[in-house]
Amino acid sequence: MGSKDRSFPPVLAKTQPSSEFATFAAGCFWSVELLYQRIEGVLQTQVGYTGGNLDNPSYEQVCSGSTNHAEAVLLEYDPSVVSYAKLLDLFFKKHDPTTLNRQGGDVGTQYRSAIFYHSDTQLDEAQKAISSLDLSNYRNKHVETQLASANNFKFFPAEEYHQKYLEKGGQCASKGCGDFIRCYG
Repeated sequence: MGSKDRSFPPVLAKTQPSSEFATFAAGCFWSVELLYQRIEGVLQTQVGYTGGNLDNPSYEQVCSGSTNHAEAVLLEYDPSVVSYAKLLDLFFKKHDPTTLNRQGGDVGTQYRSAIFYHSDTQLDEAQKAISSLDLSNYRNKHVETQLASANNFKFFPAEEYHQKYLEKGGQCASKGCGDFIRCYG
């Protein structure tokens, strides 16, 4: 299948002048996206690839480990409704930030823990969140979460079939939904 045959959506555009973007990588992007879809104040989400060295990679290329991209979620949020600190709290509760290039059974650089910050304020808040983590919850391991400027890497939307994958599979994406998130449909 050639790259012309794949369907890639455009990168998110702002829907509100006062909104902000955040980008998180915490393992498989499907469940991370669904988590944020459910949060009041998150206006839209998009899964994709960032942090790597190949333009417009395919899922297969990212999974090969040769591109150094992370599976990530780009989200637009309204900071008057949900704070970046709250988004960070959810990020750290969603995954184990002390494992290098893996989450559970998913192994590879594409599953690394990373925060791609969009401003100096986001960087400061991310550093504070990391320093305040209770590492006793992680057997006192070292935090492996990568901090990188989103401005240093392009975000490439994943193929259309990955977008809202778990919602398409029947899981609840409604704001405030507290149903257990199943990673594979």
